Amino acid sequence: MIEYKRNIRISKFLSLVLRHAPEKIGIKLDDAGWTLIDELVDKMNSSGQKINRQVLQHIVATNNKKRFAISEDGQMIRANQGHSIKVKHGYKSKTPPSKLFHGTALRNMESILKSGLDKRNRHHVHLSGDFETAIAVGKRHGKPIVFNVDSGQMYADRMEFYQSENGVWLTEKVPPKYLIMNKDNS
Repeated sequence: MIEYKRNIRISKFLSLVLRHAPEKIGIKLDDAGWTLIDELVDKMNSSGQKINRQVLQHIVATNNKKRFAISEDGQMIRANQGHSIKVKHGYKSKTPPSKLFHGTALRNMESILKSGLDKRNRHHVHLSGDFETAIAVGKRHGKPIVFNVDSGQMYADRMEFYQSENGVWLTEKVPPKYLIMNKDNS
């Protein structure tokens, strides 16, 4: 149990420095968000986050959300999506399924129905391919609610979609007319 909690803490810290604040430990990300693993491990250890390469590889491999990727040569790491800092993801436009889902907190419902889903300080709006994932995302923010997204019509209307390495669907914005309250919300 202690190891599990430690891995969660390290994963959250990795999300912070690889998605939002690399300067917190003094690492640099390249244009695509990659940084050297050895430098990351050294800087994390210097900042009090005790880690080694094996622990890092274990966290990347076992993260159920697949938040991180290690380069093919095993020398670099990056976050797969969710950055608030500027990175060039290199995503290719992709045809989405006809329906996607967005989970959020119930308190956000009125605002979303009025103005749609906006990326805010992130690079994209994040959408799930299934209801269960969307409800889990919504629970992280409070009492959950899930919107169905008419992604098929959005795509027909020439809005672009991308899919990150961990399966999250991404788009610039979801206007209100493409949102439907999910009937499975309870």
